[in-house]
Amino acid sequence: MSPLKPPAARRVAIIGGARIPFARSDGPYATASNQEMLTAALDGLVERYGLQEPGAVGEFVAGAVLKHARDFNLARETVLGSKLDARTPAYDIQQACGTGLQAVIAAANKIALGQTESAVAGGADTASDAPLGVNDRLRRILLEARRAKSAGGRLKALARVRPSHLIPDIPRNAEPRTGLSMGEHAAVTARAWGITREAQDELAAASHQKLAAAYERGFFRDLVIPFRDLARDQNLRPGSTTAKLAALKPVFGLDAPNPTMTAGNSTPLTDGAATVLLASEEWAEARGLEPLAYLTAYETAAVDFVAGDVAGGEDGLLMAPAYAVPRMLERAGLGIEDFDLVEIHEAFASQVLATLAAWEKRGLTPVDRARLNVAGSSLATGHPFAATGARIVATLAGLLAERDAPGRGLISVCAAGGQGVTAILERN
Repeated sequence: MSPLKPPAARRVAIIGGARIPFARSDGPYATASNQEMLTAALDGLVERYGLQEPGAVGEFVAGAVLKHARDFNLARETVLGSKLDARTPAYDIQQACGTGLQAVIAAANKIALGQTESAVAGGADTASDAPLGVNDRLRRILLEARRAKSAGGRLKALARVRPSHLIPDIPRNAEPRTGLSMGEHAAVTARAWGITREAQDELAAASHQKLAAAYERGFFRDLVIPFRDLARDQNLRPGSTTAKLAALKPVFGLDAPNPTMTAGNSTPLTDGAATVLLASEEWAEARGLEPLAYLTAYETAAVDFVAGDVAGGEDGLLMAPAYAVPRMLERAGLGIEDFDLVEIHEAFASQVLATLAAWEKRGLTPVDRARLNVAGSSLATGHPFAATGARIVATLAGLLAERDAPGRGLISVCAAGGQGVTAILERN
């Protein structure tokens, strides 16, 4: 028997996206679960593209970073609670802040290989409804009590419970290997690259101004689904200026002279969800849907931030895209100058600026700022960890389609754990 030949890869079309407005934590979505938010985003996509009938979508892949035990099967439970056919397979994926983009890549790979004709990818996260874990000392006592063979043994174990054991374990925005928060790591990187406070505030103000302008011209009309009385991203400050941001006090890097990172040039804790519809060209044509763009390349990378960032080197926690993008462009035979639009996830203004500097140091052409995050990004929208990648893909695809001309867009997303996920979208 001759071996099966691998199928030729097909082009993967991005048909569209839907997301709910992003909200600051402990605000309008304080009581909304990951599943509720993700279901709302998915239902918006289903209604917009008429995906209610059986078999309309091949599968659903999504994830969350902050997950309760009840969310162990988040994607599948979201399907069962949505308007999508209940027989649609679904599975979870997680790669910190790269989750949404990795979900898109996972779905795209199956479409490219002919294993499915269509798929929805996305993500959700809530910093408001974060899981609280049982204190680890209490957990060990409870497990010991459960394993006891007699009532006396159980009572003996439970008698060791102390008031301090009742304090829950709350999720921390810190790297397990270093104990430093993402903001503290970003402050180390900002110092290593000489990123100024003025440059950070300028980029942050521009993000708000660009997002406000995009809303005003109706760009998000087909992308954002109202949810819980919100119609726009709550974090958006249309009147943001460098002068106003300059008045804020630094909140990260306070252990060194002249700290530069503030709440204004850093993303806030955010709740939200986003989805993207991907398909083969044949599926889109059969439904009379014109693709917004095509996903043509992607690359991931990781850095040793434990040795690099903490030691003051260039391999910062959020600097993996500095390696992923040059590799991806070399493989694709492209340079930065070949891109009409560039989307860099704005975890922090300093991280964006350090990434741009690192690309130049590695020989790439400087990014034209007029092409960077032209509809705003995470500093203005907020950053529900697993939702951001899907938000960026749908936004960039829409921006390429809006130009009504052949074009190419670059996506760069940094992630906790010293990782990065990048991709290329094209329209022709």
